[in-house]
Amino acid sequence: MHLKFQDTQANTAEQLNSTEQQSHSTPSRPSSVAEVMVKMLGEMGVEYAFGVSGGAIAPIWAALHQSSIQVLHFRHEAGAAFAAIEAYFASDRPVVVFTTTGPGITNALTGLLAARWEGAKVIFVSASTSAPQRGRWACQETSTYTMPSAGIFTSGTIFHYATTLESSDELPEVAQSIAIGLVQPGGFVAHISIPTNIQTSSINTSLPRITLSQAVSTASDETIAECVHLLSEGPFAIWVGFGARSAAKEIRQLAERTGAAVMCSPRAKGIFPEDHPQFVGVTGFGGHESVLTYMREQRPRRILVLGTRLGEFTSFWNPEMIPRQGFVHVDIDPEIPGSAYPSTETFAIQSDVRIFLKSLLKNFPDTGRSKTIVLPQFKRDVIKPRTVGLVRPELLMDVIQQVIVDGSNAVVMAEPGNSFAWVIHLLQFTTPSRYRISNGFGSMGHFVTGVVGAALARNGKAVAIVGDGAMLMNSEVNTAVKYQVPAVWIVLNDGRYNICEQGIAYLEFKNVDATIPQADFVKIAQGMGAEGIRVEREADVQVALEKAIAANRPFVVDVIIDPTQIAPTQSRNLSLILQGATNY
Repeated sequence: MHLKFQDTQANTAEQLNSTEQQSHSTPSRPSSVAEVMVKMLGEMGVEYAFGVSGGAIAPIWAALHQSSIQVLHFRHEAGAAFAAIEAYFASDRPVVVFTTTGPGITNALTGLLAARWEGAKVIFVSASTSAPQRGRWACQETSTYTMPSAGIFTSGTIFHYATTLESSDELPEVAQSIAIGLVQPGGFVAHISIPTNIQTSSINTSLPRITLSQAVSTASDETIAECVHLLSEGPFAIWVGFGARSAAKEIRQLAERTGAAVMCSPRAKGIFPEDHPQFVGVTGFGGHESVLTYMREQRPRRILVLGTRLGEFTSFWNPEMIPRQGFVHVDIDPEIPGSAYPSTETFAIQSDVRIFLKSLLKNFPDTGRSKTIVLPQFKRDVIKPRTVGLVRPELLMDVIQQVIVDGSNAVVMAEPGNSFAWVIHLLQFTTPSRYRISNGFGSMGHFVTGVVGAALARNGKAVAIVGDGAMLMNSEVNTAVKYQVPAVWIVLNDGRYNICEQGIAYLEFKNVDATIPQADFVKIAQGMGAEGIRVEREADVQVALEKAIAANRPFVVDVIIDPTQIAPTQSRNLSLILQGATNY
């Protein structure tokens, strides 16, 4: 990434046209901090700003509307932040989230922490209380008198960079810090809080021109040589993570050159084609037994890990996933290799995955296509519609595969819970960038709102597969209607938090209620100006999905599903038992 922006103090007054007027015109007013801040963000590549307005952020909000940045006014600040995450992944451009003081900031924090976990690039611009009013119980006062400073207004575990702008003189330093963060590999989440009186204050000096080029971390020649040596000693497998999403071509070249088996994390589906004969399955939550069969029957000497933390939902820290001689682990973050399996030998490499693989391929001997032994693979059973009973989730996934995954170019995303368990386990992707989940931070409400940002930024269809609990928690259907964003929600409506109900039964706790009064999401959607269709029979699923994918407006498919069908979540339940969550 190459970032360059010009001097940012600009003449905001209209230029007079006639020669006589120009010769007698008065000097234009200096720009405000709000205007300069917004112009700076635009020059850093920001195209979208999502948020909820308020009096204290009014100058920034107004400046955004006068800029080239497209402003979307959301119904909840967390929804705006989740949408910003997905707009970033759809566009590969930083996205702004804006809020007012007090609850505006705290409401956004869940989405912003998700942005940190997901590796998005999001710039949070909030308002804070002007200095003369602090400590005097101003409305929604945001100061050290009323809110904790550490972690919210300072750099730490939520924000890579955070500061409160107390003077216009600090803006050049802030601009440089943001610019440096944006060109760093991986994610970057920043928080710039600007007191209301500072937003309208004048800035009389130009911001310095900043030209930054990303210095990408890569392995040395000696490290590459050692990798070639380690991987040439015997059979190895490749474990693909979401951090390898830009290296799909190189991963396939390496696999086909060496005959290596390939598995992927739940977030990495489609980076390596799931229908490829060398693909053994998805690991972790919602994953495939074929992976464990491979590890038990054909355990490789080493596993080349590419861009995954190997956290709980990817590995469950299962000792069966440890290769005979250890891991070769490549990640841009030097703290990740070895963290999931600290007792296992790990050759750690800090590098961009794609650059590493390009170097590895140049040095890996090409002896012709390696003979690949027969590998275990996950086999999907096609289910025929039944004439009685509620819709089975397995049947719904079969039709989603046919109509949406195979029959369109829409991006498919799934909410945490049984929704993403079914999606991970049953849907099959053969290309990158068609699929999104969040299984690390895993906040409910992420994709019922994030789907709006994804559809907007890709200027095309985005489909969210969600539960009724998430849809009731934090949907942005009304926002999609306002801006006519072609988002689709497929609601698995079973009148309960079913991952909780099924999980609590597995853990043998009794008399715990996870039911929800069953909502009619079509009526709710239509009441907000969206289209919708309710599905109660399996024979009607295909027509409903075809209508949804053909619609040019926001569309809700309310599917009444059979709550007795057990989702593929056993691995999570077993992990919880090992962590002590059991009534045995």
